[in-house]
Order: sequence, then structure tokens, then C-alpha cells
Amino acid sequence: MDGLSGEKCVACRRDAPTVTDDELAELLPKVPDWELVEVGGIPRLRREFHFDDFAATLEFTNRVGEIAEAENHHPALLTGWGRVAVS
Repeated sequence: MDGLSGEKCVACRRDAPTVTDDELAELLPKVPDWELVEVGGIPRLRREFHFDDFAATLEFTNRVGEIAEAENHHPALLTGWGRVAVS
């Protein structure tokens, strides 16, 4: 991911700076499998991951949860049979 994996999350706060349009144009190509969506007027990244069974799906959800907790940055996770949507 061209250095992004070494970055640390800054927890979202109302007063946190947002990504500028120039920064967004630079960063989005580095995460090509993610889409930019707006929810309630708030832009966020979203990606859906697919799996062959529910056990693998749940394992992935739990791994994302562990990383999110360690980073103190908690995405929305929608887990269903064979898929996880992360935003």
C-alpha cells in the first residue's frame, strides 16, 4: 500500500482535521479496492470482502476488530454469510 500500512490512525473527533481534496486525490489511488461513499453527508471509505464460508468471514471480522481496537479507530463492520463490509 505504498507506505500507508506504516501509518497510525488518529481517532475521529469533531475537531479533527479532515482530508483535503488534494490529499484525497493523492491517497485514493493507494487504496484502489476501496470506494469513497457519503453517509449522512460524511465521506468515508468502504470495501466489501468475500469469503467461502461463515467461519472465515467471522475470523476476518474478529481480526479487523483486534486491529481496530489496537489502533483505537473503530470502523463499521457488517458481517454476513461470506461477506464483510467495512467502512
